Amino acid sequence: MPGILTFAEARDGKLRRASLETVSEARRLAGPLAAGVTTVVIGPGSGGLAPELTAQGADRVVAFEDAGFAAYATESYARALAQAIAEAKPAVVLVPFTAMGKDLAPRVAARVGAGLASDCVALEVKDGRLVGRRPMYAGKAYATVEWAGEPQMATLRPNVFPLGPRDEARPVDLVRATADTGARARVSAVTATAQGKIQLGEAQIIVSGGRGLKGPENFHLVESLAEALGAAVGASRAVVDAGWVDHQLQVGQTGRTVSPTLYIACGISGAIQHLAGMSSSKYIVAINKDKDAAIFKVADYGVVGDLFEVLPRLTEAAKAHRASRG
Repeated sequence: MPGILTFAEARDGKLRRASLETVSEARRLAGPLAAGVTTVVIGPGSGGLAPELTAQGADRVVAFEDAGFAAYATESYARALAQAIAEAKPAVVLVPFTAMGKDLAPRVAARVGAGLASDCVALEVKDGRLVGRRPMYAGKAYATVEWAGEPQMATLRPNVFPLGPRDEARPVDLVRATADTGARARVSAVTATAQGKIQLGEAQIIVSGGRGLKGPENFHLVESLAEALGAAVGASRAVVDAGWVDHQLQVGQTGRTVSPTLYIACGISGAIQHLAGMSSSKYIVAINKDKDAAIFKVADYGVVGDLFEVLPRLTEAAKAHRASRG
């Protein structure tokens, strides 16, 4: 029976949502492929994540828990994942298209001789083979891709593939594995900049600010609305280039590609480079005083008005709503 193998990324002992989405999609594909689902997780104590992965759809969880995997290193992680693929011989390998996945998947694909389709937004099965759909040319076109050999390997865009129902009664099958943790490059320290409480790439709601805010002293309007909504903060390239906020908040072709349920664009004109990074959002709300701004062409809802008046009122309304719900 052909199998599906997924990679689950964990951070600070917790699974990334994109990893659960990948397992859930594997579970959905397992039916038409008549396949079992194996999930690989790497890091000390990662075996403790097996129940959550199993409930989301994994039939078996392979955990590499050696202390040498405490910090992510491309070489050692790729070696472990490639080892798991060689042993399981899956027909399909799925990896989340996170920062780690973008780095890890190509290295693993080269090791196992797999064709890799990156940043897929849809997968289906035709005649027992996987067929993927992925954006090209900054989202202006979509390509349908097929694989000639096996394993068929793809990375999945976060927040696009829905989480399936959890089954807490599924029996947990945990296999603890070992692999060489040696690497020519060693992580000596990790310096993280403040990004807020919610990761931009996994957020279900994102509030982004652009040049319409006129200066960095006004960016707090975006941050306040995001806090009131329980959202992540994003920014356009113009704002980042001007030094108002850190590059890690940039949404767009040269920044982060995001797919939240709700994306609120505040004072963002809608340059094609920005649209490439957020146009797959389920709902887009644009706030801009220019009624001809390009952002309104992709927005589901548009507010033509002064954001210096609109944002504070939205923030107060959001706070009142949350307070009313306790």
